[in-house]
Amino acid sequence: MKIIELNEANKSELQEVLKKRSTGSFPEFEKTVAEIVGRVREEGDNALFDYSMKFDKFELTADNIRVSSEEIEAAAAADPEFYKILERSAANIREFHEKQKRISWMDMKEDGSILGQKFTPIDIVGVYVPGGRAPLPSSVLMNLIPAKVAGVERVIMLTPPGPGGKIDPSILAAAKVGGADEVYRVGGAQAIAAMAYGTQSIPKVYKICGPGNIFVALAKKAVYGQVGIDSNAGPSEIHVLADESAHPRFVAADLLSQAEHDPMASSILVTTSRRLAEDTAKEIDKFVPELSRREIIEKSLEQYGFIFVAEDMDSAIAAVNDIASEHLELMTKDNFAILPLIRNAGAIFMGEYSSEPLGDYFAGPDHILPTNGTAKYFSPLNVDDFVKKSSIISYSKDALYRDHQDIIQFAKKEGLTAHANSIAVRFGEKI
Repeated sequence: MKIIELNEANKSELQEVLKKRSTGSFPEFEKTVAEIVGRVREEGDNALFDYSMKFDKFELTADNIRVSSEEIEAAAAADPEFYKILERSAANIREFHEKQKRISWMDMKEDGSILGQKFTPIDIVGVYVPGGRAPLPSSVLMNLIPAKVAGVERVIMLTPPGPGGKIDPSILAAAKVGGADEVYRVGGAQAIAAMAYGTQSIPKVYKICGPGNIFVALAKKAVYGQVGIDSNAGPSEIHVLADESAHPRFVAADLLSQAEHDPMASSILVTTSRRLAEDTAKEIDKFVPELSRREIIEKSLEQYGFIFVAEDMDSAIAAVNDIASEHLELMTKDNFAILPLIRNAGAIFMGEYSSEPLGDYFAGPDHILPTNGTAKYFSPLNVDDFVKKSSIISYSKDALYRDHQDIIQFAKKEGLTAHANSIAVRFGEKI
């Protein structure tokens, strides 16, 4: 990996390099996605069947589009040991998200006014699970469980069919553990469109969650407004903030854990120690030949892998907050002293025994995280993403009378006389 002295100029250059990974950097695919979304909206199932044959080489029909309960049960029974691991992971995820639940509330005042907030689960949610380079049963759990904890009654899951229409058994086993109500073998941009508009076989949902490739991301962007979406997630990324106390072999291993996801994944180390930077680079060179996804890792590191040496911890922390990474690892002498200074990160892993894969699979917090700098204003997927909030307003006559002239004057100031009249008429007044 490249070792660079951190300064304002190369920090700005890094921002530009990382922006190339965002959905806005692929206009050449937008026309294709728009065509797919339009066809599914107009033709429903027929478009899905055509695209399945074209992209997945599978003859999809109304009879086989939904995965049967028998197929799901067989997948769950195929690897009992892994199924138990899924259950243990799910228990941790469920326990963490249970703590995020909120209850409706009302505040009653002596004048008879009542103000409050009502929390209501979304009625139906769609989850997309990619096929891609490797099955991701962990993402199944991370999408399904918060929705179910929130109280969503109907959660459907769409995932692309593999050879012969088969879906990886680990994906279906995770769907059972996570509580998917229905599973359909449809992938790509056409799956997003199907959930957004509904087809003869697939119900229209109110919100779509889950990661995917650039076509899936662009499709979510295209249907946003017709339905809600979680976010437009980009390729995975990790940022390690370390000082001389960090173990270079651990740092190297963690940087590589994200580089293997995708050639566009980003792995960045910012450190105050030149020695750690050099030792980490050497450890990376030792690890890479041993890893199964070497080609992907090498492409990722070549394009989006960086080691920055900062003059001091203040400038290192400033760089961390500017980059706003999806995953941030703190490996310093005093992580808890640095934690309050971190303003922008999707998930923060503290200490050398809190490596990023712990969060991917088992700890409990959601691994669907903001990417491409969006941690400056977005949060991890959570229970609130599956809940609507309604305000409650109830005034007595006395309470309204107290404020009615202020409201009338407010409405008149905006030139909205019908608003003013709506208040005045209740007290036999004219505006």
